Amino acid sequence: MVVDFAMKRAPKYRVASVRFMGPFNERRIRSEWEGLARWAKSKGLRTGKWFFCEDGAGPRYRFDVAIEIRGAAKSEGKVRIRTLPASPIATVTFNPDDISPRVIYHGLEDWLRGRKKDKTIKRTRAWREVYTGNPWKDSKAWSRAEIQVLVSK
Repeated sequence: MVVDFAMKRAPKYRVASVRFMGPFNERRIRSEWEGLARWAKSKGLRTGKWFFCEDGAGPRYRFDVAIEIRGAAKSEGKVRIRTLPASPIATVTFNPDDISPRVIYHGLEDWLRGRKKDKTIKRTRAWREVYTGNPWKDSKAWSRAEIQVLVSK
């Protein structure tokens, strides 16, 4: 698999999401994602990409897990329906079993620093991981992990 950084425009996504705070806990993240998938299935919604966003520092982080949905739905309980707007992004797709995510994150951060220096972009905004399905149950989704960084041009 070739790994390369690219600039492109992400389409808008309509997602069902759950936000929670606390320390990083993979079991909690997986549980929240699978709860979203069960919620979407119970509503008869088709699903698409799975998103994971992390914000904060120290022992308390803010996490957003989201699943793209297709069909009519309304927010309910802790599940919120929202639209991720179309945005310019820097992106890289890789297999975490072949290349350490730490290498990808650091490489992408350095590449973006260079884009800021040459004035291709003004600033970076949110970072998110994007999968084509449940990364714990679908090996194809896991092997094609995508990191997206929203940028301002």
